[in-house]
Amino acid sequence: MIRYDVRGQTAEILFDNPPVNALSEQMLDDYLAALRRAAADPAVRAVIVGSAVPGRFCAGLNLMAIHAGDHARVRNLLERLYVRNVDTQFHMGKPTIAAVDGTARGGGMTLAVSCDMIVASESADFGYPEVDAGVPPSIHFSHLPRIVGRHRAFELLFTGRVFDAREAAGMGLVVRVAPAGQAMEAARALAGTLCAKSPEVLRHGREAFMQANDNGYRAAVRAAADSFCVAAGRPSAREGIAAFVEKRKPIWPADA
Repeated sequence: MIRYDVRGQTAEILFDNPPVNALSEQMLDDYLAALRRAAADPAVRAVIVGSAVPGRFCAGLNLMAIHAGDHARVRNLLERLYVRNVDTQFHMGKPTIAAVDGTARGGGMTLAVSCDMIVASESADFGYPEVDAGVPPSIHFSHLPRIVGRHRAFELLFTGRVFDAREAAGMGLVVRVAPAGQAMEAARALAGTLCAKSPEVLRHGREAFMQANDNGYRAAVRAAADSFCVAAGRPSAREGIAAFVEKRKPIWPADA
């Protein structure tokens, strides 16, 4: 479900779980292991995170765990996706680039935004559909306002609408937009620029950058996991996910 390769001085980590790269415990474990492998390899100076599935970056969590009421599994998934992912990225010691071709949603957005930069192609699109499944996009409450501003973040998170790469670049979420299907090539070019810099400067500079911009973010991530798990057990989540699975409009319960 995870491919790992090194091209020159760049490690490339690709999601490969057709049809939509839905996240499972094993896939997240393999992904985090790949990040740690790249971090520990002195020959690797930059990391690209992308997808081997055409038209998909990552659709996020497999909602069937919530639909089945498996709260322990939901907690395990979020421990990996939220807490371990953010902590691993924090300590990478080398720059990470998300290369997004196609769809990024929910947990896929979490993985992309956790990287230092996002490069997207014109065929990419983004969205936070959690609200339509009856759960809050909790982790994004902490980082998205810092990136795009409070009011824009609120609009994106609570409408759940889809937006394209050009709009994402305009709001500062994406750093470069490539022609359709060429996000990986653009990410490789950016990685090549970074690899030409002093690895010592990149390592120490990135560490200082991460410390300066944390501002309690990692603590907020753990709180976001708790918030999501509470919401996942409520009637709105059960109805929202049931409606998604059954391909119908949800009938929301009265506010409890």
